[in-house]
Amino acid sequence: MTTQPADRHLHRLSTPRAAALAGVLFALLFATALVFIRLALPEGAEPDSQWLREGRTNLKIAATIMPFAGIAFLWFMGVVRDGFGTLEDKFFSTVFIGSGLLFLAMMFVAAGVGAGLERSGAAAHPDVALFGQMVLLTVSKTYALRMAAVFMISLATIWLKTGLMPRTLVSVTYLVAVGLLLAGDISMWLTLAFPIWVLLVSVLLLRRRAATLATDTA
Repeated sequence: MTTQPADRHLHRLSTPRAAALAGVLFALLFATALVFIRLALPEGAEPDSQWLREGRTNLKIAATIMPFAGIAFLWFMGVVRDGFGTLEDKFFSTVFIGSGLLFLAMMFVAAGVGAGLERSGAAAHPDVALFGQMVLLTVSKTYALRMAAVFMISLATIWLKTGLMPRTLVSVTYLVAVGLLLAGDISMWLTLAFPIWVLLVSVLLLRRRAATLATDTA
């Protein structure tokens, strides 16, 4: 049986200061990936592989960016959860974490489908190209986007009950989330509302952190 040395100093882990930038990085990377996916999959395109030949480069760029956006999103979730402190509620936190991870996993699936289509290129049968296109759009718009909406609703509810964020941000979050739930299938451009919201939250968190550091050093 081993024991800890008496003179060994243990330190409590704290959230890295740089982690506050994770949301900004995610918003920029994720929005960029969405734009490239959307440009590669024009709505109303003919059901053949022509769009795939023309959009291979866009799909490749989106698939390359998406993993880094996912890493930044995990850090963003960690920063937001750290802000709950002792006010964290297990029920809403479970929904918050679960919906966030499901959103991320589905976007990885969509990016993986896009990468597979990109590699197949002109060799893809028109039916395979159409199937891949429908899977990518359905996973990203119908499922992942609605998980993002649940993520926003659970987080807004936590903020509302704890008072951690301004009521204006809470109201905006609810409105955007409901809009994504009801109108997510209309256009893939609507998915950009989620990274814009993350950017807004991240800027607010950064401002609060800067104000706290200024107070501590005063």
